[in-house]
Amino acid sequence: MKVLKNKIIPLIETVLQDYDLEIEKCEDLIQDPRDRNVCDLCIPCFSLAKILKENPIKIAENISKKINELSGEDIEVKSLNGYVNFSSNPKWLANKLFLENYEFFEDVNKKNILIEHTSANPNGPFHVGRARNAILGDCLVRLNREIGNEVIAEYYVDDMGKQVGILSWAIENIPIDEVESILKNNQIDDLNPMWKNKEDHIRVRWYQAANILRKDNLKIEEELTEIINKSEEGDEEVLTKFNNAFQPILDGMLETLSKLGINYDSFTNESKFIIDGSVNKIMKDLEKSELFGEAENGAKYLELSEKGVSGKSTKFFFRRGDGSSLYATRDLAYHQWKWGKAEKLINVLGEDHRLQSKQVSVALNELNIKAPEVVFYAFIKLPEGKMSTRKGNVVFMDDLIFEAEEIALKLLSERNIKIEEKEKLKIAKAVASSAIRFNILKVSPEKGFTFKWEDALSFDSDSAPFIMYSHARSCSINKKVKNLGLKEETLELSEIEINNSISKLLRTIFRYEEAIEKSILENKPNHFCYYMLELSTAYNLFYRDCPIIVDSKINVFNYKVSEYSRKLLFRGCNALGIIPLESM
Repeated sequence: MKVLKNKIIPLIETVLQDYDLEIEKCEDLIQDPRDRNVCDLCIPCFSLAKILKENPIKIAENISKKINELSGEDIEVKSLNGYVNFSSNPKWLANKLFLENYEFFEDVNKKNILIEHTSANPNGPFHVGRARNAILGDCLVRLNREIGNEVIAEYYVDDMGKQVGILSWAIENIPIDEVESILKNNQIDDLNPMWKNKEDHIRVRWYQAANILRKDNLKIEEELTEIINKSEEGDEEVLTKFNNAFQPILDGMLETLSKLGINYDSFTNESKFIIDGSVNKIMKDLEKSELFGEAENGAKYLELSEKGVSGKSTKFFFRRGDGSSLYATRDLAYHQWKWGKAEKLINVLGEDHRLQSKQVSVALNELNIKAPEVVFYAFIKLPEGKMSTRKGNVVFMDDLIFEAEEIALKLLSERNIKIEEKEKLKIAKAVASSAIRFNILKVSPEKGFTFKWEDALSFDSDSAPFIMYSHARSCSINKKVKNLGLKEETLELSEIEINNSISKLLRTIFRYEEAIEKSILENKPNHFCYYMLELSTAYNLFYRDCPIIVDSKINVFNYKVSEYSRKLLFRGCNALGIIPLESM
């Protein structure tokens, strides 16, 4: 709780001076408690006991007594089992919110940030495994914007190279009836009729068929090598063919992501850095490095064994023997370009990119270019194994979203609420999108999990619909007050009684900025997911215990607490990409 931390730091500094302790940052002594019912913040005195050679229980008692003499009524300080426990007076918190108009994130150092995420090869529809990158990246964009950062959401388009080369070759060389025959013979399902007009679902079948055909087929491999090499040399005709092949797929992928509230500010093609000459300059600059080496076939590389890169791949190849560049080389040019757009870069990558990312970071350092922050995420698996677009063993996001909408519609129908079909469909779509996002975001990025339909579409108390319903409740209160035409009276905090439910809600409200800042600092939205569940739970307890309208009169204080909660739930939902419906 930042407001409390700012209050107690000067008090702690004053008290510690009596012990002749030189603590560089008093803030480092302060911790969140394991049980928030005990206190809001605490100081464990065990590390101080080692320095002072005193009993930690005695130290905690002495510090508590001295801080209480200085603090006044705004906070309560108690010692317990070697801890100094700090609790906020709820009236002080209420005063901060409603009379002092406390604003979150006022002291945050605002930055310009470019977050590159998704950047999936445009060779087929999004499957659940790919979508984790997009959902995680989009949430980091939203969280950073919530605290006031200027953010560019960037998509790096792989418009050249092997994947789109295979797609382009397939569309040009394999007739549609042959595609279907190849896939049928290899036990790949027919095209779902629901997606018969969606190009990403249609064209991926050419990509899958080509991957089957090219096995042990030297002629196809030679043709692919030729066009791929031409693309990497910036051949305009080949790049145009590639673009015509993948653009309809990319459009379909973006349509799917838009159903999940995911959008981008800019798209940058990989070929740009071949065409503008920046890749050639990068390769020349790398040859000046002390790490530079050349293979027998003329390929050029950096030897990274002394830079913390171990294993089989200590060589970072940046130029082939025929003089063409590699993907990683173009990635260096791309990062150089990105630093011209922002003061902080974040890349969202799958855990299988760790080695490549390390190599790129070392190479960037050799070029005197700063490395970006990288968020690695573990993969989502099917119960039967890893997902693969090439092999066809995937759960497509379009199918998951449709299934989620159907289940949401069924649940709404079972509740027998009188509501128009159009409104019911709107709610179902919002619930489906929000539930899918939250199911992925609530798991820490570095932890993999097995995808299960029943988990993804859960509507339990640890889900997005639970948060959405809490927001809808707060909106219903707002609507009732307005419909009754009730007028607010002047708020007199000195006269109000604050029960446990209000106290808990106020304390939870003041942890909002800290929860977001922690998620941003660690690039882990799961922290904020669980905060939003706590905020929703606290609001529901308040809703149960604290009436706002009694005998056609408004309880001014309770209404103000409800309204502040409503606005905060709305902000928090948007920060996670949950759709904050006004009614459910």
